[in-house]
Amino acid sequence: MSSFLRGAIARRVLVAAAALPLAWLASSAHAESQWGSGQNLYNKLCGYCHKPEVGVGPVLEGRGLPEAYIRAVVRSGFNAMPAFPASYVDDESISQVAEYLSSLPPPAAKP
Repeated sequence: MSSFLRGAIARRVLVAAAALPLAWLASSAHAESQWGSGQNLYNKLCGYCHKPEVGVGPVLEGRGLPEAYIRAVVRSGFNAMPAFPASYVDDESISQVAEYLSSLPPPAAKP
C-alpha cells in the first residue's frame, strides 16, 4: 500500500474519530426537551385551550391520562385540536407534559 493511500486513510479515520463524539453530543443534547419542562410546554402551548379557567378544550390537569394517549392526540390531533409534528413538539417534551399533568390535582368542581 502506498504511503499516500495510508495517509489518506489515516486522515479519514482521524476525521471520523473526531466527528463521531461531536455528533453524539449533538444528538444527546437534542434528546432533551426543546421546551425545557412539561410545565413550560403546558403553559406556553397547551394551556391556551386546556387550562380549566379557559374552557376551550377539555381539562387535562389531574386526569391521569396515559402518555401514549397524550402522544397519539398530540401527533394526530382530535376534533378542533390540531396535530403537532415532532419538529414542533418532540417526544421528550410530550413525556414531560404527561408527567406534569399527572402531578396536578384535578380542578375544583364548579358549584
